[in-house]
Amino acid sequence: MNRTMRLNEKMIKGLVKKYGTPLFLIYSSRLMERVKLFRELLPRIEPFYAVKANSHPSILKFFLKNGLGFDVASKNEIETVLKLGGNPEKMIFANTVKSPESLKFAQKSRVLLMTFDSEYELTKIARFCPDAGVIVRIKVPNVGSVVELSLKFGVEPADAVPLLIKAYKMGLKPVGVSFHVGSQCMEVSNFVEALEISSIIFHDALLKKIPLEILDIGGGFPIIHSDSEHDIFPQMAERISTEIDRLFDKNIKIIAEPGRFLVGPACILVTRVIGKSIRNNKHWYYLDDGVYGCLSGIVYDHCKYQYRVFKKGPTQISTLAGPTCDSFDVISISEELPELEFGDIVYVENIGAYSLASATHFNSIPPAKTIFINTGG
Repeated sequence: MNRTMRLNEKMIKGLVKKYGTPLFLIYSSRLMERVKLFRELLPRIEPFYAVKANSHPSILKFFLKNGLGFDVASKNEIETVLKLGGNPEKMIFANTVKSPESLKFAQKSRVLLMTFDSEYELTKIARFCPDAGVIVRIKVPNVGSVVELSLKFGVEPADAVPLLIKAYKMGLKPVGVSFHVGSQCMEVSNFVEALEISSIIFHDALLKKIPLEILDIGGGFPIIHSDSEHDIFPQMAERISTEIDRLFDKNIKIIAEPGRFLVGPACILVTRVIGKSIRNNKHWYYLDDGVYGCLSGIVYDHCKYQYRVFKKGPTQISTLAGPTCDSFDVISISEELPELEFGDIVYVENIGAYSLASATHFNSIPPAKTIFINTGG
């Protein structure tokens, strides 16, 4: 599989001529490749797409068509998936801090599988969604992950079984264990250790007459953002599969919450140069999208994107900046680029996750126009 999508320059320029820029392109063929790869390399694991990564309706419809479940984190995400035809039984409410209103909506909508990581949350669930099946989220190592998630979420593993017993006594149905190794995880040892901890909890819960049915291994599966990076997912998936088979019986349902892995490589942002200057003896190019738009992943997701152009010629170290009035809106200060002119295209691959989802309307500049390119799948 190619590291980056080989773009049809003529097609891209045609889209720019027709729609203008910025453009956010979603390729269905690439979405299909990612789904097939996940299922091929992690055959025991059922993917529940993390809607928060990119909730564009075209993406959700595509995953619905291809039989994926959904990890939802809010009332609005639940409502969005349901309106598109989603099955509530193939959804997990995987936010450990849920409002009473969202729990009431989940109860009404029969989205009854959800995570928790405190006794306070259990009390809230028991009150507002008494039919819920609950999964305890545990704290696990996040070493080497780009975004550390165990700082905010997860109970100590030693507290997991007592909380599951508490859930049972409250009239809820304790069904499993979940964890998250951190976003863009680069250490397979995080998964290995988390799986071992989870298997101990499964064993201890069974001894306490709380048989568990579901293991949710979360997300964090890494993608590459540039040609200089190495794709470690195949080796990581092989190790994860081996450990799952070693530690968990075949009757245990294994699910995951991939977001970035599925949509990251499927999308491209296309921008144009709308301003140009020389500052401190260096070319600055101002694009029509920036960190307040679909390049928000630079801030919120710690992404280091690769910026490409169709133009050829000698290169020089240049700065790219966004279109807003805020001096914080600087995209990169060290890009090797040929000299660009007004209207020249700058595009970014592997930008499908945590980009469009967190884009704002700052300065009343709308996010990029989204184009779904149906190339099969």
